Amino acid sequence: MSKEKPKALITEGLRFGRFPITAVQPAVEGGKFPAKATVGETLVVGATVFREGHDQLGVSAVLLDPRGKERQRTRLAPPRGPRGQGSDRWEGLLTPSTTGTWSFVIEAWHDRYGTWHHNAEVKVEAGIDVELMLAEGAALLSEASEESSRPSADRRTLRMAVVGLNDTSKTAEERLAAGFSPEVTAIVGHQPIRELVTVSEKYPLLVERELAGRGAWYEFFPRSEGAVRNHETGEWTSGNFRTAARRLDAVAAMGFDIIYMPPIHPIGIQHRKGPNNTLLAGPHDPGSPWAIGAKEGGHDAIHPELGTFEDFDAFVARAGELGLEVALDLALQAAPDHPWVESHPEWFTTRVDGSIAYAENPPKKYQDIFPLNFDNDPAGLSNEILRIVFLWVSHGVKIFRVDNPHTKPVWFWEWLIAKVNKKHPDVVFLAEAFTRPAMMHALGRAGFQQSYTYFTWRNTKKELEEYFQEVSHESPAYFRPNFFVNTPDILTEFLQYGGPPAFKIRAALAATASPIWGVYAGFELYEHVARPGAEEYIDNEKFEYKARDWDAAAESGRTLAPYLGRLNAIRHAHPALGDLQNLTVHESTDNATVVYSKHKVLPDGTKDTLIIVVNVDPHGIRESTVTLDLAALELDPENLTHNGRFMVDDLLTGESWEWGEYNYVRLDAHVEPAHILSIRRQPA
Repeated sequence: MSKEKPKALITEGLRFGRFPITAVQPAVEGGKFPAKATVGETLVVGATVFREGHDQLGVSAVLLDPRGKERQRTRLAPPRGPRGQGSDRWEGLLTPSTTGTWSFVIEAWHDRYGTWHHNAEVKVEAGIDVELMLAEGAALLSEASEESSRPSADRRTLRMAVVGLNDTSKTAEERLAAGFSPEVTAIVGHQPIRELVTVSEKYPLLVERELAGRGAWYEFFPRSEGAVRNHETGEWTSGNFRTAARRLDAVAAMGFDIIYMPPIHPIGIQHRKGPNNTLLAGPHDPGSPWAIGAKEGGHDAIHPELGTFEDFDAFVARAGELGLEVALDLALQAAPDHPWVESHPEWFTTRVDGSIAYAENPPKKYQDIFPLNFDNDPAGLSNEILRIVFLWVSHGVKIFRVDNPHTKPVWFWEWLIAKVNKKHPDVVFLAEAFTRPAMMHALGRAGFQQSYTYFTWRNTKKELEEYFQEVSHESPAYFRPNFFVNTPDILTEFLQYGGPPAFKIRAALAATASPIWGVYAGFELYEHVARPGAEEYIDNEKFEYKARDWDAAAESGRTLAPYLGRLNAIRHAHPALGDLQNLTVHESTDNATVVYSKHKVLPDGTKDTLIIVVNVDPHGIRESTVTLDLAALELDPENLTHNGRFMVDDLLTGESWEWGEYNYVRLDAHVEPAHILSIRRQPA
């Protein structure tokens, strides 16, 4: 079958190509901002693609590396379930392998083999145009067999199919079977017979290092680690970087990846807060680390009681030896005695009476903190902050947890992160922004690699299922959720009144539902007493030292540390937990039993699949029938028994069961509130 050379399409310069390609994902504001990805992350790529008439379409996604070279091509298909029925939606998976600015395109084409296959199947069975259908198939496959780009073995197989289609000694059905054989369909599936190829525009994909989108965080106050109290005078001697470094071994033993410290800078004296956020501080009260700046310096200085830059460098080095990265708090605010207040009063807001406005979040007041004003001298203030970030990067800090970024202009973050990442693409910024969704999402678009989330307040089955669906399927292109279970400011009622089971429940959910999670020190000791009428810890560590007896807790067994270590070990062993978009919610008959799975196909073709079942009622026993979406688990026939069931291993308890589509589950919150089940698969 000879083909004319393709002619220039009249569609050039129009918004629609030969075949319309719309609603491409992942695309952030149509490609205005790059979508986010992590090295080795499997991304769901999709588009709505359609055509006129009844001929068949083929759709592919093509992944291009930072140099524009094709690295992966995957055939897209309609999504499984109701979402793919009649929607013209096509989806598939792409996996970038290195950091950098990648891109992808969607290709749509007239599927010549698919069209012939459909027409021939219908007509031959009905006895209509039988010889014509067989001749068209023979001509099509003959043409494909001459394509030099095809492997020689494939070309031989296609030629044999042509012989079969032309063999008039056989029945029409037998001849048609030669063109429909599994070998032929596999060949044209791998390398389709395409015509009228339409290519979308390129969509940017920013691929960042692993800790930008994966990792377990542990937060502690270095001044508390090694702090000693004189029982006669009641005065404290602060811990420092040297004493805090001793705690790093235990943090690493629990499998955490990142050690995060609140601000380590000098703390202001003026309007310093006392215990539990009281307005009057005693002469020995340490104050809030977020009230940054004193006569000793500001954001580019270290609190003298913590040590020197040499001590800090030694702390970072020790963390590195243990496989930990240090995250530093970037809190852009100032105490009343910060050097900026005198040298750059224009960086603050001055009231009509001449005073500088302190921070407020009514009814909360922060008299010890002055917010920054970016409107008076945006260039000067921005460049000073950039200098400060580069200073800490030069001392080995590549991760910044940014305090209250939603109280600064979004343009500033877009500028700062772009400037920093251009010079240091491995630097990661976490947004501590518990605020309106529009602002949280805008910060993600502006460049923040991670964000705190509403997970902290999602406790019921319905709340969790809806939130898991949102963060894994609606916003992952620009919003990476970090599921912190607690913070110095946040002690939820669930933890206050749920007892030790509540701590297990929240840890199991956070560690398995998101690739990024974190805990604040004391969580493993079940610290749960709140300041009356508040959602904060009593005797809050923000305003005072807290000496914890880790050894006594370990000896008594009243510590969650082994459990946290087990969760992190499971995370490190199972790549499926490192992806965000691969979460599927399954059904259960109990209103307090949450079921979801994580599934990933690895580069060698093996599959890693976990089923997580959690009793979110910390007070009792829950029984349920779990119904699994088996298609989401991609079970292979060799892994199934004669009755269609399969083996699962509980990674928390070591027990094993035979499971299927329907399964009875009983979880006692006081014994073990969760199953983390790994599907046992035969070697590929």
